[in-house]
Amino acid sequence: MPERPKVLVVIGSDSDFPVIENSLNLFTEFDIDYSVTVCSAHRTPERAAELAKNAERNGFDVIIAAAGKAAHLPGVLAAYTVLPVIGIPIKSSTMDGLDSLLSIVQMPSGVPVATVAINGSDNAVLLAVQIMGGIYPELRNKMHEYKRKMAESVDNKDKLLQEKLKGKQS
Repeated sequence: MPERPKVLVVIGSDSDFPVIENSLNLFTEFDIDYSVTVCSAHRTPERAAELAKNAERNGFDVIIAAAGKAAHLPGVLAAYTVLPVIGIPIKSSTMDGLDSLLSIVQMPSGVPVATVAINGSDNAVLLAVQIMGGIYPELRNKMHEYKRKMAESVDNKDKLLQEKLKGKQS
């Protein structure tokens, strides 16, 4: 087992980077190593195949792939690896990302790709954390803490709202 969890993030175009950029902070928060690269399923298919084929040997535990429009990148990567692949459909100008979502989610039997919401890069990282939690118990513990803090934040927001509405509700 590798010393630290490691995720390969592949984006279909540099224009997809702004969608995932802030989510990369979650890797730091969970103490996960990651690598980000641009690779196109259509323009550089040989490179996509090599990235996927070598990902396990290079110590990666999960692959996250973000792509827009035809969005074949996650599926192409999944075809060449046994590692879990998480697809992020990128919102495009043509169909607001529905085309990307359908391209990623409609995989044939035997080639699964977990798919998050359109532009759902935070959930892609969190799903990777949960998947790797089976290998790295410390990640499972950190996810428990993350969810506890998230619930605490919602409770605090509710308390503020209830205080604001005090005496106004029937």
